Amino acid sequence: MCGIVGLFLKDKSLEPQLGDMLTDMLITMTDRGPDSAGIAIYGADKDGTAKLTVQSDNAETAFDGLAERLGADIGATVSIRVKDTHAVLEMPEDKIKDARAALANMAGNIRVMSTGEILEIYKEVGLPKDVAERFEVSKMSGSHGIGHTRMATESAVTTMGAHPFNTGADQCLVHNGSLSNHNSLRRKLTREGVHIETKNDSEVAAAYLTWRMQNGATLGEALESSLDDLDGFFTFVVGTKDGFGVVRDPIACKPAVMAETDAYVAFGSEYRALVNLPGIEDARVWEPEPATVYFWNH
Repeated sequence: MCGIVGLFLKDKSLEPQLGDMLTDMLITMTDRGPDSAGIAIYGADKDGTAKLTVQSDNAETAFDGLAERLGADIGATVSIRVKDTHAVLEMPEDKIKDARAALANMAGNIRVMSTGEILEIYKEVGLPKDVAERFEVSKMSGSHGIGHTRMATESAVTTMGAHPFNTGADQCLVHNGSLSNHNSLRRKLTREGVHIETKNDSEVAAAYLTWRMQNGATLGEALESSLDDLDGFFTFVVGTKDGFGVVRDPIACKPAVMAETDAYVAFGSEYRALVNLPGIEDARVWEPEPATVYFWNH
């Protein structure tokens, strides 16, 4: 099963409502994935700074004094914003790699959910409504975002197994389907230096797109090549710092619907995820074609 939602805003006046609209869409997909949920928000850019969104099951102790300890390790000022089991760490962009290495050696089992200049990912085990409330997603603003409700079929119900997956700066992916060649592809990507945390086949898909874009492909070109290199059935919704893309495999057995107005582009696994969006009654609504790449950029 699993449910996917996505929203790419063309009208900047809607940006304060992004979290609220995505939350409503996400909750509508609960019966497609009640095990865990996650959401990626692309917010405001701050020149020269970047973010690490991290998670810990022992957040109360793990995050106490974390910014100071991390700042001392990397030799830079680090700020922290805690949201339940997650925290957003902001620091100079050139210190991100050092910060990831330092966090890996710290107590508290601190795990990186996302990295980038504007991306924040929040995900946990539980019903979508509860996950969204824990992180106050409805209060978040931004230019675009994607979300996922998971019904685990190929791996355990864990925080790390929840979507979205972030494998490159400001790039993330949600997936409905199953890949048959993910193990061999995981080994190849690992040899190429792409970091993969879990055994989830969806993270391999995200890592594949990261690898393609690191080697000069645009998001659209990376999605095109996925049709040849990824075996299985899939619907992907992908976010980058300034872009939003959708692709379905050549069979396209997983449900998907899109809507576009002058104000936004929206994606849902089912139309009911879109019905409360402003102006939906005047939107162009269509089912994405099989083996066809759709993408938009700011």
